[in-house]
Amino acid sequence: MRCRIISERIKILINIECQRVLLMKTVAFITLGCKVNIYETEGMKRIFEEGGYKVVPPESPADVYVINTCTVTQLSEKKSRQMIRKAKRTNPRAIIAAVGCYSQIAPDEVLAVDGVNLVIGNNHKGEILKLVEQAGLETKNVIVSERRELSDYEDLKVNRYTGHTRAFLKIQDGCDQFCSYCIIPIARGKIRSRSPESIIDEAKSLADKGFCEIVLTGIHITSYGKDIKGTTLLDVIHEINRIEGIMRIRLGSLEPLYMSDDIVKKMAQAEKLCPHFHLSLQSGCDETLKRMNRKYTTAEYENIVKIIRKTFPDAAITTDIMAGFPGETQEEFEQTCNFVERIGFSQAHIFKFSARKGTKAANMPDQIPMSEKERRSKILFEICEKSKERYRAGYIGKNMDVLFEQKRGKLWEGLTVNYIPVHAEHDGDLAGKIKNVRLEKSLNGVILGHII
Repeated sequence: MRCRIISERIKILINIECQRVLLMKTVAFITLGCKVNIYETEGMKRIFEEGGYKVVPPESPADVYVINTCTVTQLSEKKSRQMIRKAKRTNPRAIIAAVGCYSQIAPDEVLAVDGVNLVIGNNHKGEILKLVEQAGLETKNVIVSERRELSDYEDLKVNRYTGHTRAFLKIQDGCDQFCSYCIIPIARGKIRSRSPESIIDEAKSLADKGFCEIVLTGIHITSYGKDIKGTTLLDVIHEINRIEGIMRIRLGSLEPLYMSDDIVKKMAQAEKLCPHFHLSLQSGCDETLKRMNRKYTTAEYENIVKIIRKTFPDAAITTDIMAGFPGETQEEFEQTCNFVERIGFSQAHIFKFSARKGTKAANMPDQIPMSEKERRSKILFEICEKSKERYRAGYIGKNMDVLFEQKRGKLWEGLTVNYIPVHAEHDGDLAGKIKNVRLEKSLNGVILGHII
């Protein structure tokens, strides 16, 4: 009799668990834009998982879709709207939450997109689960984050990543540079630094999970520590350098003038720091840089590159370059082309100027026609492709350590410390592992290698 009662109780418990699984809701994420958005999406995933949700691929039918939007260009806003509509088509009954920079800048515009239930800017992502579930009970669509000053750092802790072997670690938010073309200081607010204790705790947690490369990211990471006393970006680098298990530290985009001779030498003391420096250029013409409200000259930028290359002989210098800024004459454009060719970037992101409402550049005279911006961006792209190939060709025949990430077909894909993509054959599982590879030849934009 007692066995029968226990058996019935077990059946009840099994039925309850089955019902719980059947009732478990699903959530899908679509992320546009920068590494900061990637990081924040991972933080939101963890919140939903802890709330009992299952994260599914964005192409799958889901109960909730979170679209982490971008506003850096008109194209990124257009893509954000397209992803919202695509999610709604995938499951018309789903709750659609649009979050991030586009939602912060233009909440009414985002709310007007067919399918949106909830609009959250850059100051309530930590409350997203509660807000989504509230939205599910609402009879009308709502905006949670109105346009207002972003004054506090929102700490979305991430201790693991979905489908990644390198971990992004956000250390700050906001920017006070106010370049004349950039909407990000409005979308992200003033500089807010994350506490060093929180950064190191998360770095240790990521190391414990097996991540051997940490990518420090933020909106303007060289400003880290300006709003809190007693810590700087250098301090963070050296603290993470001491963490057992972390083999590589990679830096996000850097303000060129931050990279003084003294700073570069101190960075070199952190032996785990990758010799890869992303120095945003935007233009190789001083007059254009002035109109952009960039704080350096081309001579200063070139000297900074020389300092880095002297200290880090294998340094990869990557950058962003804008084509067709208002008032950019053909002569100014040619100055940029000559400067870019002289520097010899290992990789560059070329993009066309996009007028952003609320910025000075949007109202500047002598706006460049789209056809001309496209012509100039194509020329810059070709220049940078050639310098990229020259840089990578210099490593053919050398042995280098490669952190492998994923396998496509028979080839494993990975990166060297200086950001060279390498493909190599291997039968085993190399995800998250560093192997010494002989770089043999260049093919279709990557280096083919042989694992030693």
